[in-house]
Amino acid sequence: MNTKYIDLINQSFYFPQEEFDLNDRHLEFHGINLMGLVEQYGAPLKFTYLPQISNNINRAKGWFDKAIKANKYKGKYNYCYCTKSSHFKHVLDEALKNDIHIETSSAFDIDIVESLKAEGKITDKTYVISNGFKRDKYITNIARLINNGHKNCIPIIDNYEEIDLLSKEIKGKFNIGIRIASEEEPKFEFYTSRLGIGYKNILPFYRSQIKENKKVKLKMLHFFINTGIRDNAYYWNELTKCLKVYTSLKRICPSLDSLNIGGGFPIKNSLAFDFDYEYIVGEIINQIKLVCEEEEVEVPNIFTEFGSFTVGESGGAIYEVLYQKQQNDREKWNMINSSFITTLPDTWAINKRFVMLPINRWHESYERVLLGGLTCDSDDYYNSEQHMNAIYLPKYNKEKPLYIGFFNTGAYQETIGGFGGLQHCLIPSPKHILIDRDADGNIVTKLFSEQQKSEDLLKILGYDK
Repeated sequence: MNTKYIDLINQSFYFPQEEFDLNDRHLEFHGINLMGLVEQYGAPLKFTYLPQISNNINRAKGWFDKAIKANKYKGKYNYCYCTKSSHFKHVLDEALKNDIHIETSSAFDIDIVESLKAEGKITDKTYVISNGFKRDKYITNIARLINNGHKNCIPIIDNYEEIDLLSKEIKGKFNIGIRIASEEEPKFEFYTSRLGIGYKNILPFYRSQIKENKKVKLKMLHFFINTGIRDNAYYWNELTKCLKVYTSLKRICPSLDSLNIGGGFPIKNSLAFDFDYEYIVGEIINQIKLVCEEEEVEVPNIFTEFGSFTVGESGGAIYEVLYQKQQNDREKWNMINSSFITTLPDTWAINKRFVMLPINRWHESYERVLLGGLTCDSDDYYNSEQHMNAIYLPKYNKEKPLYIGFFNTGAYQETIGGFGGLQHCLIPSPKHILIDRDADGNIVTKLFSEQQKSEDLLKILGYDK
């Protein structure tokens, strides 16, 4: 009888996979001995595998290079990292090893840019694409960066007042982009994104505020939709509409030479994940070229702002199953030694799914369970749609500890979860480990942050006075 957990996986998916394999009956992730990690640092813990950041950047650059050559496309490609996905220095340091650029979204991002410049990690030639609704501090910081010589900082205009606000603080001429307010899929609660300027209003906006303005030069049109890059009719239709705006604008604005298609590459969220990145990139380049040829305008340079794709697949979290509660005839709850709300907030905030696998006990029988966190909040649970609203794991045995891992969690979870701050029900944030490879390719680990202590939280709450 095929009743072991490994049998279930082999019957359901192709296994092993590029990043997942078994060694000595324990799960490995990119060759990392996860049980060894638990034995050294304990659980719960979170980790960042830094080489995967560079790996994904170079995969994407390779796809675009191949598509540009195949289509004899005359524009250049620029990879930007969307910093809001993870602002940590170790992430930026790794990403910037790969000749990339940066996208910012708020005032303090510019402080990070200036810190990286001071260290020599970026130069004035690095593009800094500044998105988002710009309040006073953000305007001031962008102006300071440009005034200090960073001419490749391109603020993306989000509303009608921003050009005037920027002009008051920036000395001399500066480049800008315009963000298109995309029309969202019918499933959304709103029809048009709150970000940017509507399709029909962009040309009138250019004519009224930019065309005769000797201080500003329009260089970029920015396009992004919430659902990201997908091979469906909705995405291709929105891209075509964007290209029609670009070509119409290009005819009356010779300085326009770049199209920013934003981010939105999906990342692996189950062992069944299947997405043909190379095909999608090739089709995007082909569509841009075809429309530009039809409209008889030069093709633009292409910018992307990949965030989750850059850093998401570098992250993971490991928990121990503490206890099992049989709540009724059908439901068994495996209680983890942490909280989903605090450590993986996207699981309950937007029902995001991550790859979830046990670390050990693969060769034992399995059962159907639900996973619950430690807080007293009814939303602190995880159920995977990949498994019919339940999880299959090796059977709980209080004599045999079970460890489970969530993978590809590297984007957004720390910042949304409030890294270093108060946590729901005062459940402490776990240890965070950085994993890298040395010059010989050997795995090396370093403790980035300890698990929060009681005094850390009490200090924030004012109990230390």
